Amino acid sequence: MTKLIVQIVKWYQKSISAFRPATCRYTPTCSNYMLEAVEKFGMRGVLMGVARVLRCHPFVRGGFDPVPDHFSLRRNKNCK
Repeated sequence: MTKLIVQIVKWYQKSISAFRPATCRYTPTCSNYMLEAVEKFGMRGVLMGVARVLRCHPFVRGGFDPVPDHFSLRRNKNCK
């Protein structure tokens, strides 16, 4: 199942995201965050990626927010 998620995200990056201007407020981008989280945590990484996309809205400050070393649905507070 994680391979399917990775394929979907990579398809999105090549087919949709490549032709749109960069709008992600975080570094790394939300799709790269999803790939790294799935690689690190498996299916729980999908939840982390979805939580990250939901945090990405016009009223958020954004900034550097890498995938944490432990599972968490919250923003990495040590990075800004």
